[in-house]
Amino acid sequence: MIQTRKLDCGTTVIMEQIPHLQSVALGAWVRAGSVDEPAEIAGVSHYIEHMMFKGTEKRSAKEIAADVDRIGGQFNAFTGKEATCYYIKTLSSNLDKAAGILLDMLLNSKMDKDEMKKEKRVICEEIKMIQDTPDDDVHDTVCELVFKGNPLGNSIIGTPASLDNIDRDVLVDYMSREYTRDSIVIAIAGNFDEEAICELFQDKLGSLGAAKEEKRHMLQPYCPGYKVKTKDIEQSHISLATQGVALEDEAYYAMGLLSNIMGGSMSSRLFQNIREEKGLAYSVYSVASSFSSSGYFNIYAGVAHNKIKDAIAGIKEELEILKRDGVTKEELATAKEQMKSSYIFGQENVTGRMFSIGKNMVICGKIHTPEEVIEGFNRVTMDDMRKAANKICDMSAYCGAAVTNEEFDLKAIMEA
Repeated sequence: MIQTRKLDCGTTVIMEQIPHLQSVALGAWVRAGSVDEPAEIAGVSHYIEHMMFKGTEKRSAKEIAADVDRIGGQFNAFTGKEATCYYIKTLSSNLDKAAGILLDMLLNSKMDKDEMKKEKRVICEEIKMIQDTPDDDVHDTVCELVFKGNPLGNSIIGTPASLDNIDRDVLVDYMSREYTRDSIVIAIAGNFDEEAICELFQDKLGSLGAAKEEKRHMLQPYCPGYKVKTKDIEQSHISLATQGVALEDEAYYAMGLLSNIMGGSMSSRLFQNIREEKGLAYSVYSVASSFSSSGYFNIYAGVAHNKIKDAIAGIKEELEILKRDGVTKEELATAKEQMKSSYIFGQENVTGRMFSIGKNMVICGKIHTPEEVIEGFNRVTMDDMRKAANKICDMSAYCGAAVTNEEFDLKAIMEA
C-alpha cells in the first residue's frame, strides 16, 4: 500500500510498505536537474551529485563508503533532466543508519575546494567516456536537437568549459536555491516503520530553505535539426527523433505501446526489417522518453559506414507503412502484454518500487499505483494508436544525428 505524507517542514514522504520483506530502499529525490541550469554553469546539478560523496563535516569520502559497507548497503546516485536522486538499499534493521548517512550527505557536505578540483577532473574523464561511446553520444546529440532552445535540451553532464565556471561559491549558491524542503521528496519502499521515518526527516530538514522559486522559460518552437560528428570508429551510429508526449499526456500509454511495436523487441517492425530482413544492423530499436512538459520518440541503429543510406531508407519505409496501415489488433495485444510484463518485472524489487514512486512524485506531484499503470495500458484502443502513430510517422518532422567516420549530408538522405 502506498501512502503519502506532507511533513510540517514542507517535504513530501512517499512510502510503500511491503511487510514480508527484510530489505528497504530509501531515496532522497531533489527536483533539480539540467533544466534548472543557466548555460554558463551547465552540469552543476551533476557536479553537486558527485560532491555529495566527497565528505561531510564528520565523515570523509572513504568513511561514507565504509559506513555504507558496514551495513551491507548498496549506495548510488544519478542526475537527470528534471531531478537528482540519492539512494541506499539495505536491510530493514539498518534503516536508521542508512538514513543517517543520507541525511549527513544532504545537509553537511563540505564541498571542499580541493576535492572539487579533483572531482572536476573525474567528470571531465566521464565526458570523454561518453564521447568515446558513440551510441551514448548520438543519443545525447539528438536530444539536444529535439529540444534546442528549451531547457530539456540542456546537457546533464556539461562541458569542460562550463565546469570551469563552477567554483565553490557557485555550487553552494545553486544548491541553496534548488535543494529546498518543498523540492525534496523522500521515497521509501520495503519493510519499515512509517512513523519513525517521517519523524526522522521532519526533525532534520529544517536547515534547508523553505521553497524553490519557480522558473519561467521562453520556449522555442520545435524545428528539425541535423548534426553529424566524425570520429575514428568502426561503425556508424544513427539516431532519428521527433517530438513525443509528456508524462501526464493522455497519449502516454499509447506512445509507449507504439514504441514497443516499432522497435521494442525482437519481433518489432524495425528489428525485423533493419536487422533480420536487410541485415544492416546488430542493434536497432526505438524509445519513447517522457518528461513533465514534453517528450520525444527516438529511433537508433548501429550500422556499417556504407549502409547509412540503406538503414535510413528502411526506417523511412517502416514509418510510411505505419502511416498507411497503422498497427494491427494482434500487435496491440502483444505490446500490451510486453509492456505490462516489463513494468511488473521492474516492480519486483524494492529499489524499482522506490524509483517508480519517487520519480512520479518529484516530477509530476502524484503517483500512479501499479493497478493504475496496468489499467493505463489495458484501456488503449486502436483509435488511440492511430492518433499516436500520426505523431511519429512523418520523417520530415524528425531530427537526425549521426556519429560516423566521415562527414555526409544527413539532411539530404533523410529528405530523399
